Amino acid sequence: MAGVKQKREKSTANSLIEFVVIIAVALGLAIGIQAFLVKPYRIPSPSMVPTLDIGQRVLVNRLGTHFGDPSRGDIVVFKPPEGADTHQCGAPHPENQACPRPTPQRSSSNFIKRVIGLPGDTVFVRNNHAYVNGKELKEPYINKGTGCDALCNLPKPITVPPGYFFMMGDNRGESDDSRDWGPVPKKWIIGHAFFTYWPPNRIGTL
Repeated sequence: MAGVKQKREKSTANSLIEFVVIIAVALGLAIGIQAFLVKPYRIPSPSMVPTLDIGQRVLVNRLGTHFGDPSRGDIVVFKPPEGADTHQCGAPHPENQACPRPTPQRSSSNFIKRVIGLPGDTVFVRNNHAYVNGKELKEPYINKGTGCDALCNLPKPITVPPGYFFMMGDNRGESDDSRDWGPVPKKWIIGHAFFTYWPPNRIGTL
């Protein structure tokens, strides 16, 4: 009987160890997936309405930007330049022009916007619509009812520097973006938002 009891105790201990190992591996995989592959984000502001509402959740592919540049129209999560919250630009510029260059340090915050200008593009804004390389972009995603503020007309073009991307929110009257604080270097881009999973009535690809 003692031998049977010892076997049962050993089996229970082995099962417990196996359970702990499984949990540890699962947690490690979850952390690794978030760190290197896919990470969830919550939308904190109305800058991407109507595409994304405040509180909506999205999944961000962190791997794609390591192997290629984002495309025009992609929705991306990134680190804005330091001073973005106070509309700081990294270079002097006239009032009728978007900020041509960001401050050199990145912020610790995360922003989510849409890629409008690619490296080498010329960009200007008229009546809240983006013009790239002299042509108005087709932008069915922007908030048509957005108001017109100081940033809705910036007719003097800027040229997006090599390795940088010009970001704008879909809700142009409620978005602090590259118009204020300049293009964003690729190394500050965290990833491409590709799927929304919350709330349930908004589930789908982006």
